[in-house]
Amino acid sequence: MKEKSTARKSRTDWNRLRAMRDDAIDCSDIPEIKPDLLKTMVVRMPERKTSLSLRLDPVVVEWFRKQGPGYQTRMNAVLKAYVDTQKPAHA
Repeated sequence: MKEKSTARKSRTDWNRLRAMRDDAIDCSDIPEIKPDLLKTMVVRMPERKTSLSLRLDPVVVEWFRKQGPGYQTRMNAVLKAYVDTQKPAHA
């Protein structure tokens, strides 16, 4: 029995994009990056995630899985948002 793929089919017209010339790309909504701004930028690497085994109610896991790929990242974002609301105002 063939396993069902969970990946969504892209709706991007890749052939049209490959054929597009650079001057046909609308960049008008991108702000200009000036040298002074580059001097103040800081590269921040994302924190490494901690791998753990976690027991969750099946209804919780299924709800997030039904949202599609990236459900574990969304679960993390919800938990992080909760943690952020619990921090003292002066911290």
